[in-house]
Amino acid sequence: MTHKVTILGATGSIGRSTLDVIARHPDRFEAFALTANERIDDLARLCAEFRPRFACVSDPMLHVRFKQLIKEAGVKTEVLSGPEGLLDVASHPEVDQVMAAIVGAAGLRATLSAAKAGKKILLANKEALVMTGPLFMNAVKDGKTTLLPIDSEHNAIFQCLPANAPGQLGRHGVRRIMLTASGGPFRTRARADLGSVTPEEACAHPNWSMGPKISVDSATMMNKALEIIEAHWLFGAATNQLQVVIHPQSVVHSMVEYADGSVLAQLGNPDMRTPIAHGLAYPERIDSGVKSLNLPSLGSLTFEEPDLDRFPALRLAYAVIAQGNSASAVFNAANEVAVAAFLNHQLPFTAITDVVEETLAEVPLMPSDDLDGVLMADALARTCAGTLVSRRSGGTRRVG
Repeated sequence: MTHKVTILGATGSIGRSTLDVIARHPDRFEAFALTANERIDDLARLCAEFRPRFACVSDPMLHVRFKQLIKEAGVKTEVLSGPEGLLDVASHPEVDQVMAAIVGAAGLRATLSAAKAGKKILLANKEALVMTGPLFMNAVKDGKTTLLPIDSEHNAIFQCLPANAPGQLGRHGVRRIMLTASGGPFRTRARADLGSVTPEEACAHPNWSMGPKISVDSATMMNKALEIIEAHWLFGAATNQLQVVIHPQSVVHSMVEYADGSVLAQLGNPDMRTPIAHGLAYPERIDSGVKSLNLPSLGSLTFEEPDLDRFPALRLAYAVIAQGNSASAVFNAANEVAVAAFLNHQLPFTAITDVVEETLAEVPLMPSDDLDGVLMADALARTCAGTLVSRRSGGTRRVG
């Protein structure tokens, strides 16, 4: 049986890695639908190579131009556009699996649609779960959806937990979950120098190849803050069961400690094709194209406590979980605005987390079990964060 896969965010690093794994197993998987936002030239090339039934451009202004590119490529792929197009390919009756890899809040509705339709969801977009924790998990439950985390850390935790352990950690003897973090490119940079960090430096991750937004999140360790919130919902973990450990080599992807003192870890080369292949084939195992881990060549693996003064986003994550309601949606939205401003040279690197914290203090919280309320909190947070950025930048001043 060939499994039909929709890839939400096909032109990003996760999307391309997913297509690489699919191409290695044409007898098992088929790229049924591919989506992108603005990178229509890349999307057209992928359509020419993989011949999906559907392609969707989420920016409707690019619909006509993309149709022309598809025509010129001689591809019979049907072209959709806009938010409705994303919903269609995420919940299409013929789709078996959905790779949710759209960065940020943009993929929220489509991922929720896939959950409600009962699709097997490979969740690489942590923001969807961060924003709508209880709402998303209820949709997964009601849709009888198989939800598999693709973030390397959460996929590692999933592999180290017994079946059916999420939501019942105590019953299975789980003492704590340890999320590993590389520490990003500035783990040892003098704090006094962090204010002058440029977007180019922040995007140069020492171990992983990622897009600009995720790379900046890694540099601030906001990605780990979001992952703390995600793990809280994915695994039903209390804040005192969630710990972050700095592991610069990015070989141990996360660990689970049990009541008897055992610690189980998942190790592997830092290549996203490993968790992607695990998710696509689950509960089986398939070749991902990733090289075997050569432990003797590594020499040593090291672990450190995170510096919460250097990485205040980690401290904020625990506070956001304690606040509940729409706090995590505000947290995520403010970060997206602040990161975009930093990448556009409108905000210093060290001010990213400041803007997030100030936004959390100013935006009123709303219930998180209602999508309209979550989206309203998201919009208010973006407006507030944008105002804070403008105040700091003087409206037009470029920094970095």
